[in-house]
Amino acid sequence: MAKETHRFTWQGIEIEVTYTPLKWDMIDHLEIRSINPERAPLPITMTGYCSHYEQPGIIETFGADVVEQVIAWLDAEAAKPEWKAHLERSRQYSLF
Repeated sequence: MAKETHRFTWQGIEIEVTYTPLKWDMIDHLEIRSINPERAPLPITMTGYCSHYEQPGIIETFGADVVEQVIAWLDAEAAKPEWKAHLERSRQYSLF
């Protein structure tokens, strides 16, 4: 399979996902980055970039829709208290 690149918007953040099946002929690789705003924190990475490895075939097992699976991952992580606290802190101005 060839490398795939996808762009989508999640909660107002434009995201690019690159999926490389069988990178180095042994493992599947996802690169996820926020591109607009650039390097915006995401629930899976505070730097706006995530390199993630999966066992071969996992993406295909769950429907082969990379964007759908990344959105599900983002949604699941966004539901956690840590992300909700981050959002609350980023809404408030701090003098310190």
